[in-house]
Amino acid sequence: MSSLARTTALAVLMPLLVAPLARADAQSQSGTPAAAPAAPTAPPSVVAGIPVNYDEAKVGTYTLPDPLVTSSGARVKDAATWLRVRRPEIFRMIESTQFGRAAAKPPHVLMDRFDTGTPALGGKAVRRQTTLYFSADRKGPKAEVLSYVPADAKGPVPLLLQISFSPNANVVDDPGIRPGEMWSRDHKRVPAPATGAFGRVDVLPFLAKGIGFATVYYGDIEPDFDGGIPFGIRGQYVKPGQTQFAADEWGAIAAWAWGLRRVMDYLETEPAIDAKRVALLGSSRLGKTVLWTGATDPRFAVILASVSGEGGAALSRRNYGETIRHITDSSRYDYQFAHNYQTYGDRVDQLPFDGHMLISLIAPRPLLLQTGDQDFWSDPKGEYLAAVAASPVWKLFGTEGLATDHYPAAGEPVLSTLGYTMHAGRHGILAADWPVYLAFLERHLLGTTTPGR
Repeated sequence: MSSLARTTALAVLMPLLVAPLARADAQSQSGTPAAAPAAPTAPPSVVAGIPVNYDEAKVGTYTLPDPLVTSSGARVKDAATWLRVRRPEIFRMIESTQFGRAAAKPPHVLMDRFDTGTPALGGKAVRRQTTLYFSADRKGPKAEVLSYVPADAKGPVPLLLQISFSPNANVVDDPGIRPGEMWSRDHKRVPAPATGAFGRVDVLPFLAKGIGFATVYYGDIEPDFDGGIPFGIRGQYVKPGQTQFAADEWGAIAAWAWGLRRVMDYLETEPAIDAKRVALLGSSRLGKTVLWTGATDPRFAVILASVSGEGGAALSRRNYGETIRHITDSSRYDYQFAHNYQTYGDRVDQLPFDGHMLISLIAPRPLLLQTGDQDFWSDPKGEYLAAVAASPVWKLFGTEGLATDHYPAAGEPVLSTLGYTMHAGRHGILAADWPVYLAFLERHLLGTTTPGR
């Protein structure tokens, strides 16, 4: 199968998107393909002044909270009890502790459908572009939604929606895309640099299978830097004199998830899209984002979470790679989370949940966890173990959990309803991952309604 993606512009764009990152930060947070996997380098042994462990012998012992035991100690034996009792408990714990409570759906979102259906990609697609404005003056946060459907579609089609590190014109090679803006390293909005063939996602294989493709730039919704509250969607909800939110209120990840829910609101109004069959893809911090979005909004039929790592699918109780202390350090990414999360950096054993419980909130919908065998910082084995621990939740619904009895090697995708795949290489989405995504979507998105919907 030919590659579905060549390379992306993140190597060019990321230095402008956020302040310069340490090597460990780039390893953790870059999320898009590079021209070729780089030669493995020794992972950092200290990040933010905090030692990092990469030795399985030093992971330590831990006990995971049971997702199927309620806070009162009762065992969950059926899907109805899960949906009525246990899932809401887990959701509230993760919301108030890790990602934070977000604002409700606004009464109005201004919608500018400035490209309502243009032939594109050599006549193989119909392109649409819509801007969702989240402020009345149209000068504040927004979502620029770029979408393609097959030109020969006879009705609404399923869709893969990617939340991207890059503005839309840097994601798809199409001269008809409106040029975007991005955040510079000095926290100013600037025009995104033009790129050539380098840095594109090939959407044609998806279209050939009858699956549409859409993308939205995360920085339009909320900036990805400390101090970004005034410039993003959270800034629309601050009170006079307020500079920070309460300890259980939303960080940047919850803000990006809020924006994705608004994109889904729009997709439900688009006749060319089957809004009941929308898959959501994100990588690294955006892998965490799509997990939380899927947890907060069951309208997303399938979730593809790439290298979500610490704070995502990986187990925090495993002392391996990035930890809560690393990710919530004030010099790094504390602004992405509710402030409560930082308080567990030195007492992770007291955290009332773990990564397996976050991913269990997606059940019984299809979920694919994608990792890299050289991405030690994000703990690919920890994501696999989380999937194993979450599998009983899928089985409550009569669907398969993770259908393997061993830790899969790189290049050995497991495409069960709760799936796991690992490429040979570094952090991010590599070219070899896109055919796996397509195979997963063919199995779980095409032809039938998603289980449990």
